[in-house]
Amino acid sequence: MLSFSDVRGIATTLATRAGSKLLAEAGDLIAATDSKRYHHNPYPVLEQMRTKGPVYKGLSGIYALTSHSDCSEALKHPQMKVKPLPGKRDMFMTQTNALEGSFVLMDAPDHTRLRRVTAPAFRPKMMRQLRGKIEATTHRLLDQLGGEFDMMTDFAGPLPITVISDLLGIPDADTARFARYGMVIAEALDGLSTPAKVREYNAAYADIEQLFTRLMAERRTDPGDDVISVLVTAEAEEKVTTDELMTTCMLLLLAGFETTVNMIGNATVLFSEHPDQWDLLKAQPDLAPDAVEEVLRYESPVPVLTRFAHERVELGGGVLPAGVAVLFMIGAANRDPAVFPEPHRFDITRTRTVEHLAFGGGVHYCLGAPLSRLEGEIAFRAMAERFATIKLTGEPVRRLSSTIRGFSTIPVRV
Repeated sequence: MLSFSDVRGIATTLATRAGSKLLAEAGDLIAATDSKRYHHNPYPVLEQMRTKGPVYKGLSGIYALTSHSDCSEALKHPQMKVKPLPGKRDMFMTQTNALEGSFVLMDAPDHTRLRRVTAPAFRPKMMRQLRGKIEATTHRLLDQLGGEFDMMTDFAGPLPITVISDLLGIPDADTARFARYGMVIAEALDGLSTPAKVREYNAAYADIEQLFTRLMAERRTDPGDDVISVLVTAEAEEKVTTDELMTTCMLLLLAGFETTVNMIGNATVLFSEHPDQWDLLKAQPDLAPDAVEEVLRYESPVPVLTRFAHERVELGGGVLPAGVAVLFMIGAANRDPAVFPEPHRFDITRTRTVEHLAFGGGVHYCLGAPLSRLEGEIAFRAMAERFATIKLTGEPVRRLSSTIRGFSTIPVRV
């Protein structure tokens, strides 16, 4: 049975989408991002938005930033927060968020405290120690593939899910189930519009919560060298609460594989569309790190971020009034012609003078960025060594989301 909160969430989602449709028909480009056409190809809308100026104000009063310089500057601004001002409704939380209560949705000082507890798991020393395990997992998964397979379900999903599960200390992780949970919970970020979707979300959340409740209880009596043990120790030292322990585990699991899953999937489609770039990577596997950066720039797995201006913020491209919601159009910033020459050209040999914003910026810069980059580098190098070609054998199924850019299935032949 659905709770009152569930029903209210559905009603809010439906009302928001109906309002977006009306605003889009009136010419609001921010509202236009809530459409299937945008989900399949956001770049025409983003380029149209860019022509309106680096700071775009929608009819609803929401602002959007499209330039790399303004996005970079605003992400680092101390008055740009992830929480709205007190008394201001957060219009983007149309459904219970599985990450609510985790530090990714907190501002200082709580964000600083919780991030400090988890940061050691993603430091360079840990990445060096993980490289061998990731390489072994990558080749084991590739060994199991035939000439035709689904990239998402057979490789792009299992690799990062296995890695983050091992890092956390989840034994015998069901990668297919976790991949499905990731998509279900990510879909909730756009709002859930039917009872069936809400039930599926609630079931996924409850299952993951039950898993972590059991694992945390085990680690309290028999700690290991995994991240859950580290967090349980922090709980005993009163550095985190029990609720924070749960939401942090949720965050690390789900955010720990979503970006990499979609990066590998996006790369697969891009290389199938640009065989010259695939041939280049095959000839020079050491270009794998550069390929990772270009895929992240060209098709950012997280194409938009949301912040709230707590005071008036002046940027090079314009002014953000106090109290407004601001969308950082990462997909536009990463194709800003002022920063990236020929931005719509996919080129793994591109000379990088500035960093793309696929991992955000400022104090909320993605904690798992080093892990995602390492996984991508190892995966791309191994794929280049093993796959003669990458050809699609059917139409990839795109995830219809404004907040996640990726695919649910990609049938390929190699």
